[in-house]
Amino acid sequence: MKLKGIVGAVILLGMGILFGAILVSGFGLVRPGYADIKLGADNAPVTLDADASSFSQAFIETAKKVTPAIVQITVVSEIENNPHDDFFFFPFKDMPKEQKGSGSGIIISKDGYIVTNNHVVEHANKVTVGLFDKRTFDAKVIGTDPLTDLAVIKIDADNLPVAYLGDSDQLKVGQWVMAIGNPLSLASTVTAGIVSAMGRGQLGLIKDSYGVEDFIQTDAAINPGNSGGALVDLSGSVVGVNSAIATQTGTYIGYGFAIPINLAKSVAKDLIANGKVNRGYIGINIGNVDDAIAKSIGMDKPHGVIIQGILKNGAASESDLRAGDVILSVDGKEVDAPNQLQSYVASQTAGTTIKLKIYRDGETIERKVTLKPREEDAKTEPVSSKSENEKENNTKMSTATFDNLGLTVKNLTDRDKSDFNVDHGVLITEVKHYSAAEDQRLFAGLVIVQADRKEIDNVEDFTKAVDSKKGSALLLKVIDNKGNNRFVGLEIPE
Repeated sequence: MKLKGIVGAVILLGMGILFGAILVSGFGLVRPGYADIKLGADNAPVTLDADASSFSQAFIETAKKVTPAIVQITVVSEIENNPHDDFFFFPFKDMPKEQKGSGSGIIISKDGYIVTNNHVVEHANKVTVGLFDKRTFDAKVIGTDPLTDLAVIKIDADNLPVAYLGDSDQLKVGQWVMAIGNPLSLASTVTAGIVSAMGRGQLGLIKDSYGVEDFIQTDAAINPGNSGGALVDLSGSVVGVNSAIATQTGTYIGYGFAIPINLAKSVAKDLIANGKVNRGYIGINIGNVDDAIAKSIGMDKPHGVIIQGILKNGAASESDLRAGDVILSVDGKEVDAPNQLQSYVASQTAGTTIKLKIYRDGETIERKVTLKPREEDAKTEPVSSKSENEKENNTKMSTATFDNLGLTVKNLTDRDKSDFNVDHGVLITEVKHYSAAEDQRLFAGLVIVQADRKEIDNVEDFTKAVDSKKGSALLLKVIDNKGNNRFVGLEIPE
């Protein structure tokens, strides 16, 4: 009995130890001490070298130094419908359907001048500025420039942190940049990306034909509320004023656009000094030089911008510039797109003399033009030169179809001549889809007034011009019923 008792006691003790161990280890009823808990691996998987650490530090320092110079702008404005709702590209209309909206701005002087977007403060009844240090001020709109979507406002303050305005002409595609602003009312937000493209234009953001679209494109995340904020490089230099996004949703989906700071500087100076921009104009209509135009005028490759028309009483009308000239450079700066020329000229004031390098009739020449202020009623010169007795109005051929071009033309009636304000040419009556003519943006309702730099009176003249350029390219001058004219290059198959 005694032995049985001892054995039983041992068994009970062993079972107690076993169950105790199971309870402790398997059921978690006893928690480990705070100091005994170990989370994650012992070391980071990657050790940054000096270059990587320095690169990261550049972002940190730039954000730290520049952010205090970026302000949040709150606007109480008139209620208006957003005119850009139906467009893929549109400016950040931060207040399209509300009385109150917000945007961003860049402090450009210690005494309170701030540059922002025109569309942030247009129609404003009240403008309030919030600083990085949480102070707020009422602001006054000093001046606006809808043609560049820029504006300057001012607050009554001193010793403010001022942004350093860099040189956007030195900016390169692929360069790292940061966007700093107040998107979606999230104050002092910093995002990063690269410059995706330079000189981006023809986005339809500015509806005025004199509007300047020469944007820096970036993939740094930009959203409504970033309007007027800074695009900066890694030295902390402001290189652009954030202005618009490419979107189908109203928020960021990949690309944003900023106004080059060099243009913003010249506009801001004018607005501060005069309350408006005293901008100079050449007084010309211009267009791209594509491959067909280049071939038709004897250029070895597309380059420059072509003068489509000369405006009456404009600066060009008083100089030796002609429709059909190709502008290769302005003041030594090469231009390959209309917005590049527009952007440079927009930074010059009326009275400034600029030097143009021109391609004309196979030769390169230089001409000087003194810029004049814009005349609201300026129009291109009417197309008329031949006297009635020089024209041959009687022709057997009244219409002609050019299947290889996808184009049909007819002689002008007296009604057509009156509608288009011309006394010669042929009317385009049909352009086939996917044809060479459609590719060059020809369409029914245009009048062709010149072919190969020679005036044409009828279908026979035009047919002869086409036949003479088979295997080459033909330069056409066309005009619409609003008086707008342009040159078109059309390659003629053998």
